[in-house]
Amino acid sequence: MFGFQSFESTLKALRVRKKELREKEEQRKEYLKKFDNFLNDNEVKRYRAVRKAGRERELTNQKQAELATLQEEMEALIKERDRLEKRVQKNAIYPRYLDKVVQASEQFQEARQVMSRYDTLMLNREDLVRTTQQNQESTEKARAQLARFTEQSNDTLLHYNNTLAQLQSQLDQARAEGLIWESRWAHIQNTAAKKTLLLGTIKMATLNLYQSVWKRGKDNGESPVLPEDTLKQLEKIQMFLADLISIWEEVSKPDQPGPSGHR
Repeated sequence: MFGFQSFESTLKALRVRKKELREKEEQRKEYLKKFDNFLNDNEVKRYRAVRKAGRERELTNQKQAELATLQEEMEALIKERDRLEKRVQKNAIYPRYLDKVVQASEQFQEARQVMSRYDTLMLNREDLVRTTQQNQESTEKARAQLARFTEQSNDTLLHYNNTLAQLQSQLDQARAEGLIWESRWAHIQNTAAKKTLLLGTIKMATLNLYQSVWKRGKDNGESPVLPEDTLKQLEKIQMFLADLISIWEEVSKPDQPGPSGHR
């Protein structure tokens, strides 16, 4: 409504301006008429007056152009006024609706309170929209970060799975090799046990043989060899056998012939 009053004031001012321009135009015409009469009496003054009149005519033409422009502006303003009047008439239902809202409501006493409440709600709505957009942006960023983290985690998990598969393969190979070495160790143990048994038998036989040899030669005053010194026992047995072989060879020699060549 305030805009419409301002428009009426502007239109009224334009009308007053138009009236003043017309009055000035009439005054100029009257002046030109008197000036033309004056020029009839004085040629020099007439020449000057013609020049002045020309300028006045130019000014008059300029004012007429301005007047035409103002006329066009006034017509445009009239059209704008008519458009605003139609808009006011069209929107008149809203003040009436607000008045009915105020009458039916216990919360509001005046229509401006309803408008203030509406403005507040619109501001709150804008804040909510802005907050929602910010939350959506934050959510999108969080989703992007989660996607990157998931991708990195999948890559890491794949790497660990590959490493685990390699380690499992190495473990299986190590277990297979372990079974082979266990089999070999069992074979070695069995072989060692047999050799140990054989060695024990040899040591026992050597000890028995040595004891027999020692009993035969104990009169020479030698101390017996320790039971665990098998090498020393073998040396004694070897020496005993060497003595026996020497005696046997001596005994086995044929008799030497005499001077006549007879035995």
